[in-house]
Amino acid sequence: QVQLVESGGGFVQPGGSLRLSCAASGLTFTYYHMHWYRQAPWKERELVAVISRAGAVTTYLDSVKGRFTISRDNDKNTVYLQMNSLKPEDTAVYYCNARHYVYSDNDYWGQGTQVTVSS
Repeated sequence: QVQLVESGGGFVQPGGSLRLSCAASGLTFTYYHMHWYRQAPWKERELVAVISRAGAVTTYLDSVKGRFTISRDNDKNTVYLQMNSLKPEDTAVYYCNARHYVYSDNDYWGQGTQVTVSS
């Protein structure tokens, strides 16, 4: 059974930092591209960052470029999202997603972790 478990969310003031983690189990982690999505209240879910299987390629939502960094540790089956210079508009539930690099129907989601940026 595949499980993705996010952690690290919380409440932070504008300009602060948080580091999200997503621990994966039940899958061959290196076969999966990993993604972070977010969904703010009354908005559609959006893709925040992507990292390739070996971590060589990353892609970011324009509004988080230069502030967020996605990384992965394939020995620990974990993907991270380091979020710096947080803004109120970053407030959302953040979801981890794993998608097989060949069989895209093998697509798994975590339960989400709340990030709130407010003064």
